[in-house]
Amino acid sequence: MNEIFEINHLPNRVIEHNGQEYLFFSGTAYLGLPQNPAFQQITRDALGRYGTVFGSSRNGNLRLTIYEVAESKLAAWVMGNVPNATSLTLSSGMMAGQVIVNWLRGQATTFMYAPKSHPALWYDPNVTLPSLSFPEWVNQLPDQLRNTSSGHVAILVNSLDAVASAYYNFDWVRSLPEDRPITLIVDDSHGLGVLNEGRGIWPEIRQKLDAVGSSVRLLITASLAKAMGLPGGVVFGDSATLQSLRQTAFFGACSPMPPAYLEAYCHADTLYTEGYKRLMQNILLAEKLLLPSGIFQHSEGYPVFFTERDDLYQKLLNHQILIYSFAYPTAADRANTRIVISAFHTSEDIKRLADFVNTYCS
Repeated sequence: MNEIFEINHLPNRVIEHNGQEYLFFSGTAYLGLPQNPAFQQITRDALGRYGTVFGSSRNGNLRLTIYEVAESKLAAWVMGNVPNATSLTLSSGMMAGQVIVNWLRGQATTFMYAPKSHPALWYDPNVTLPSLSFPEWVNQLPDQLRNTSSGHVAILVNSLDAVASAYYNFDWVRSLPEDRPITLIVDDSHGLGVLNEGRGIWPEIRQKLDAVGSSVRLLITASLAKAMGLPGGVVFGDSATLQSLRQTAFFGACSPMPPAYLEAYCHADTLYTEGYKRLMQNILLAEKLLLPSGIFQHSEGYPVFFTERDDLYQKLLNHQILIYSFAYPTAADRANTRIVISAFHTSEDIKRLADFVNTYCS
């Protein structure tokens, strides 16, 4: 097990540990919003108006309009002009997945999981995921659907393999059968803010379903605590379904995400645009400098560079560069090693990283 770094400040491009500075290439703050002084100031202003939390149910008789304002803004950005499309925020990405799963469990639903589906989508902590590659699972899905008794089916999948930096092909959704009700639930925690000019996986999948007139119900969940820099989660879907979710005890009894952060989101359009632009520039530079080493698995335009060379972690650490390398999602899983690029990195940071990577690989 690698050394645990315990620090007492927000991770930024540089972290301090035991009196030494390290360049930091890990975490999920892809757009660098938590580290952005302007975003911090917007958030401080919003905290002055709304405080740290809203200690009430969203279904209570006193309601804060900022939730509906921000949810409408999120829906318009991600989903465009789709009729009856909306979003619903919750306290975390985990809660966003669980509110759907708990709702579906009361509807005699058969759950079908893709490989590596995030625990936020699990209906049982001991659920067994397919030990297949994603393409292999896609090939077997039609037979699995045919061999399942009639009734409602929920297909649960991540939008991509963020750990291994691998995009998923969703062309298969065009061929989902129309002779039974199907709900497709996609966890887009690592895609929202990054994929499809920041809109995440929704427009890509929705376009494929619409092209064949599919009646499949699409629900997208995401943590807002990654690229979006907000402590909360969100569900995107049709208004009727989200209204049903809102009426569940699971939603009504949970604390909502802090309203100040939604207020900050509503006033940060320019910062999100600038962060996305910087991230894309940094990824281009990293692709140019890191990929010639030949040791990385990487999807073009994505901020993660995965390698099976686990000893890269210690090699870089010896030069005061800290990268991601730990077991995930459980301590029993194999440690994985990857470099994560963020909008807060400078070109000099990336060049320094690449110099040591290429020296190690030469």
